[in-house]
Amino acid sequence: MKYLAAYLLLRAGGKDAPAAEDVKSLFESVGIEADSDRLNSLISALEGKNVDEIIAEGKEKLASVPSGGAAAAAGGAGASAAAADAPAAEEKEEEKEESDDDMGFGLFD
Repeated sequence: MKYLAAYLLLRAGGKDAPAAEDVKSLFESVGIEADSDRLNSLISALEGKNVDEIIAEGKEKLASVPSGGAAAAAGGAGASAAAADAPAAEEKEEEKEESDDDMGFGLFD
């Protein structure tokens, strides 16, 4: 994922087709060592393809993935119980927002 993120970051910065060396130099600028095999695999997979079209195709595929709706299907009986728990849920939400924990993930891990 970090290789793709770096590739797209370079594209956003003006490079139409970033090379493996471009991604490596970006990683080195933040102190990360690039895995040449994974990087070369990404570059070869994207070679000759329009990244904007790939992103559009991905959005179409994601549109068909079901999301949410399970709570609405539960019915009205659950709604009154959920309303009673609303203050507790709001407190938990505030605790989550205040946390700076990155859950072990970083942008370039």
